[in-house]
Amino acid sequence: MSMKQYEGKIHLLTDTPYGYTLTMIGGKWRLVILYWLVEHEGIRYNELQRKIGTITHRTLSAQLKELEADGLIIRKEYPQIPPKVEYSLSEKGRSLYPIMEAMCQWGEQHQGV
Repeated sequence: MSMKQYEGKIHLLTDTPYGYTLTMIGGKWRLVILYWLVEHEGIRYNELQRKIGTITHRTLSAQLKELEADGLIIRKEYPQIPPKVEYSLSEKGRSLYPIMEAMCQWGEQHQGV
């Protein structure tokens, strides 16, 4: 698959598969959150916030809701007191792993060059 078939026909980048992918992984925090969910099978909200470090509660909460709405993560609530909620990657979210690996390889090749 390439962008060749879209050349000269694009009105909005989001109309292309490339644009769609960017909407799924774009933004300051999405890939950071997805990275930590790759590292941990299931992670609780507070632990995720500690791992990220510099994200506000409001921003993390909004990003998690968006990622869940986009089908990239799963929010699992356990019926107990106090409430326990864990986040994990969905199959759709796991399918982004090769993209993340490619980004890592690119970084290894170009970091410090």
